[in-house]
Amino acid sequence: MTKKNLLITTILSAALFSILTVAQDPVQDIDKVRHPNLAAAQSHVVEANKYVTLAQKDDQYDMQGHAEKARALLVQVNQELRLAATAANAAAAARQKNK
Repeated sequence: MTKKNLLITTILSAALFSILTVAQDPVQDIDKVRHPNLAAAQSHVVEANKYVTLAQKDDQYDMQGHAEKARALLVQVNQELRLAATAANAAAAARQKNK
């Protein structure tokens, strides 16, 4: 693969990832009973996303893309929290199976 093709592929992949990441908003979906701390953290991420969105709608500020990048990072944080809860569930299931 030539450097030009690699560069084009990388740029298109990054653009697609950005579109998919921004298209979703963080949601509260971690079980509060099983993982109260992770659920609380996720709740704060959802709330932060809401406030950044409100700030973006305020026409008084030109944020130069930083608010959108912050929202994309909040989506990533939300995904990692979900993965942490899933990993904890799998570990708990494995411990139960080995008893």
